[in-house]
Amino acid sequence: MKICSKGVWDDSLPGITFDENGVSNFGKLQEKMMQEYPRGEQGIKDWEQLVQDMKTAGRGKKYDCIVGVSGGVDSSYLLHIASRYGLRPLAVNLDNGFNSEVAVQNIFKVTTKLKIDLETYVVDYEEMKDLLRAYMKAAIPWIDAPTDLAIKATMYKIANQEGIKYILRGNDFRSEGKQPKEWTYADAKQLLFIHKKFGSGVRLKTYPLLTLSKMIYSGLLKGIRDIRPYYFLDYQKQEAKKMLMDEYDWKDYGGHHHENLFTKFAMAYWLPEKFGIDKRKINLSAQVLSGALSRAEAMIRLSQPFAPKEELENTREYVMKKLELSPDEFATIWKSENKNAFDYPSNYSLMFRLVDTFSPLLKKFYSFKPMSITAREVIDGTAEPVR
Repeated sequence: MKICSKGVWDDSLPGITFDENGVSNFGKLQEKMMQEYPRGEQGIKDWEQLVQDMKTAGRGKKYDCIVGVSGGVDSSYLLHIASRYGLRPLAVNLDNGFNSEVAVQNIFKVTTKLKIDLETYVVDYEEMKDLLRAYMKAAIPWIDAPTDLAIKATMYKIANQEGIKYILRGNDFRSEGKQPKEWTYADAKQLLFIHKKFGSGVRLKTYPLLTLSKMIYSGLLKGIRDIRPYYFLDYQKQEAKKMLMDEYDWKDYGGHHHENLFTKFAMAYWLPEKFGIDKRKINLSAQVLSGALSRAEAMIRLSQPFAPKEELENTREYVMKKLELSPDEFATIWKSENKNAFDYPSNYSLMFRLVDTFSPLLKKFYSFKPMSITAREVIDGTAEPVR
């Protein structure tokens, strides 16, 4: 197995290439993002300008921004940051039926102490169950896409309702990296196709859908922008975790995104056991390049299991029971032919044709150039750089 000389990306990743020095295109993407979004003095300056923009847009309103919260370290610390900079956020949480009790308590503790209003959007569980079952039957790697899409759609839905112009999200490319699109790409068109093909006919009445047309409407006509504060701020996850524990009695929930039990199943069981995919290679590589840990330490962590075997089996059994999958049904799903995100219809090609044609309009949607755009330039080599 060939491994990137600067991280732990290896040739199990679709689309990976290596130069004569053994540096992968994923490593080059990470370095390019770090150059485009420097931290330190420039990062703070850029962030403080965004804070001022949010306060100006929120003048006379109850809230300056929305912060999506899950009970995890990234979103919990983001509430702390927003409050420290004098913003008036509305915390928004999506309940997909799988939130852990630890995560729920973390959200309560942080919002209560900071006196931040919390709005929890609950998707009817029969709808969520049918969607998650459908994605498993579709046999694609990222079966938690319905949750990710619903989280984003919910924040835009509430932003439109409340007249809020800014959405803050705790994504951090320096600790998360960029996953191959074949593993994780998802959109509303694809979701509707998979649900129609593999679902049981449950109508999606409460599930929020952010279609491409709604996204364009929200960005261009309503002026709602997506902000990633950690692109600019010197965010150190382990230090943030310790601070949250000390100041808010926040509790750790284990691995990356394990605050949601279905997400834990998807990352720690479904991906590695069915597809041989270890997303930690991406996360750890990003952390190596950002200086959060050494390459040797990343190698050691990769050699360790996601969790004890008994814990993973318990998680699998919990998911089967909650999704009402019999052992025979689960076995049939497990044995089905593996697919990837592009084996089903989506708006991927259309979206990037629009980006190529109307690239200046990206600033209407984001405070940054999305990593997927840069990835297309560096990894796929299929587009001219977007200015």
